Amino acid sequence: MSLWTDMTRRKSVAAMQQETGERSGLRRVLGLWQLTAIGLGGIIGVGIFVLTGTVAATQAGPAVVLSFLLAGIASGAAALCYAEFSGLIPVSGSAYTYGYAVLGEFAGWIIGWDLLLEYALIAAVVAVGWSGYVQALLDAMGLPLPVWAQGAYGSAPGRLFNLPAVVISLLITTLLATRMQWGARFNTAIVAIKIAAAAGIVIAGAAYVKPERWHPFMPFGVHGVVTGAAVVFFAVFGYDMLTTAAEESRNPQRDLPRAVLLSLGIAMALYFAICLVLTGIVPYTTLNTPAPVAGAFTAIGLPQVMVAISLASICGITSVIFANLLAGARIWFALSRDGLLPGWFAKVHPRWHTPHRTTLLLGAVTAIASGMFPLDELAKLVNIGVLCAFIVICTAVAVLRRRHPDMTRPFRTPLVPLVPLIGVGFSCWLIWGLPTITYWRFTLWLLLGLLVYFAYGRHHSRLSTSVESAASVHESAS
Repeated sequence: MSLWTDMTRRKSVAAMQQETGERSGLRRVLGLWQLTAIGLGGIIGVGIFVLTGTVAATQAGPAVVLSFLLAGIASGAAALCYAEFSGLIPVSGSAYTYGYAVLGEFAGWIIGWDLLLEYALIAAVVAVGWSGYVQALLDAMGLPLPVWAQGAYGSAPGRLFNLPAVVISLLITTLLATRMQWGARFNTAIVAIKIAAAAGIVIAGAAYVKPERWHPFMPFGVHGVVTGAAVVFFAVFGYDMLTTAAEESRNPQRDLPRAVLLSLGIAMALYFAICLVLTGIVPYTTLNTPAPVAGAFTAIGLPQVMVAISLASICGITSVIFANLLAGARIWFALSRDGLLPGWFAKVHPRWHTPHRTTLLLGAVTAIASGMFPLDELAKLVNIGVLCAFIVICTAVAVLRRRHPDMTRPFRTPLVPLVPLIGVGFSCWLIWGLPTITYWRFTLWLLLGLLVYFAYGRHHSRLSTSVESAASVHESAS
């Protein structure tokens, strides 16, 4: 069999649909609102409570709202494509599975490999942001942590390790590894708190907005807005995380597309409002802190609001860690189940019915990264892989629509190929706006992925072994 044939082999959509009801091990416990909560848990959090201030201060100024708009357009186009695939192929793995089914094994592997790193690092970024809010609250109570435990080495003098970030990473990992139903209920509750907190920020801050603070509106120019959009992008795509839980959804073909669109729509409305309020109540230059929302309300003389927002922010940011660790573990699980990584990782716990091995390992990586690396270094790495995944998904929708136009689809992306092209175009534009160091680090990760694929995955793929088995049977019969 040729190398090209190996790399482009794929399992048909029909075969995946047929296997959907046959796959066992994971419990179907998630309904529409629990899935939507996972999506909102992934989208709303660090974008509001951390990156809104950081990007405004260093890259976009008050035009951070335009950064979110650009990121939202790209994300919206991709969301429509995700919605179509999630109803069509309700199988764990999200972008990896969709790419595998339409574009072939190699394309699927590249996206799956990218997302393994992305989800772990996003969880680490958010854990660092969570730590910032916890420490702001502890400082307000007169209970500061020892200097060595306040942050990663090099983030400030005397700091060695970000202890709160490590603790929350390990706690969420334990919850996800034990019982999915408990984790889903916990996540739904804290997402409700987070939505209330976001609304509270807008209501409490609206009276203190001074429109003159929005001038100059675009102090860093158009390039600053684009760069800001690329940085905040990972705060507006959490809906893809809920699609990784397809095999734990009670009615995936109906609920997954709805949950994707609901979660993105609610999140974007809140993002726009908070961007305008936050940059309107204090100068944007003061927002470059680990807890910018809390700092802004302290600056305008509302420390009691700061404490309430910090408490809600801590709850809300927790759900982002939950969503990313859930998604990363299930991507890893899907890769291993398909033979591209060792099957040992694809074992489901006999009692808990969770992919506990991948969950525990991914959680350990996240804990180490959040404890040892500063926020800005982690944030530079977390977007490019997801943007590449969006390019693959948007392309795959257009290809599949042309290849099988009459296939039954519970949800149909409108205006194909226009919407997929918008998703591809904006994603490429946002990749262009990322820092150069991101390309180098991403390239190194890709090279490692190529090595793993050609040394192991290509030869152990379930499709490869099934083809070889069929050839052996044919030879024996003849």
